[in-house]
Amino acid sequence: MDHAGDAVPIAELLDERRYLLDVAYWMLGSGGAAESVIDETYRRWYGLPDSARARIAVPRSWLAKTAGGICLGRLALPDRGGDTDQGEGGGPDAGDADGARASAELEQEISGVLLNALDSLSPAERAAFVLNDVFGMTPDTVADIVGGTGAECVELADRARRRLRARRSRPTTPEQHDTVARAVRQACVTEDAGLLASLLWPDATAFFDGGGKVRALARPVHGSEHVAHSLMTLLVRRPRTTLTAQSVNGRTGLVARYDDQVAAVISLDIADHRVAQVWVVLNPDKLRSWNQPPSAHQRPSQA
Repeated sequence: MDHAGDAVPIAELLDERRYLLDVAYWMLGSGGAAESVIDETYRRWYGLPDSARARIAVPRSWLAKTAGGICLGRLALPDRGGDTDQGEGGGPDAGDADGARASAELEQEISGVLLNALDSLSPAERAAFVLNDVFGMTPDTVADIVGGTGAECVELADRARRRLRARRSRPTTPEQHDTVARAVRQACVTEDAGLLASLLWPDATAFFDGGGKVRALARPVHGSEHVAHSLMTLLVRRPRTTLTAQSVNGRTGLVARYDDQVAAVISLDIADHRVAQVWVVLNPDKLRSWNQPPSAHQRPSQA
């Protein structure tokens, strides 16, 4: 059979593999384990009959689902704690320079603190959170990997977010939280990147939920300077835009509006007077309730 039609540009091949490595690394927290999963994913791809591969309209989606399913299985193993960055089984890629470089780049994008927090989740919670919040897969796609319904996977991701917030935040009084949140707003409004970065923990992480409905950042941003830059870029002052401080999930957060329409709602997880995590909701579906006539507790404060 002539397989010339299966040819793929090299840039697309490398981008696809990096994407799959990202998925596996976020789910397992180990560069070696991620490489092993991707090797197995491609083995399964080439183990399909030619006719079956030809029927797969979007190979990258099939590969991502397969990699996610393999990761979920490994997360459920009782001895998963033995995973290391040295690879599994000493395969030929374990010492490969390109693989080591890819692992190092991945490690720069996700802190050990956040990986430890992810380890506190159940396999299903971690998978739902990573696939939905980190990689923006739809609930139905996540359900194909995790099992259950799309609505159940949404609940799993919500539960994971609540547990991550509780783990990475330390108790602060409402007054302390309010002071830091308003300082963050002021830094954004005055476009003071240095001040904003100083209000963040060095290993701060920002999550952007666009729900595939707006061109939000596809993956979380890690590190105080990177988080500050991403927020400044998102919230840069433009005519007819405002940024206010008001109650979000029971604590002071930030709400960005264009004219009278809420365009972004930002929650802040604060520990010891600095921001540990930023959660930016840009998904229009999730902002629908915010664009209803405001109740008394939703009225913004400019101060």
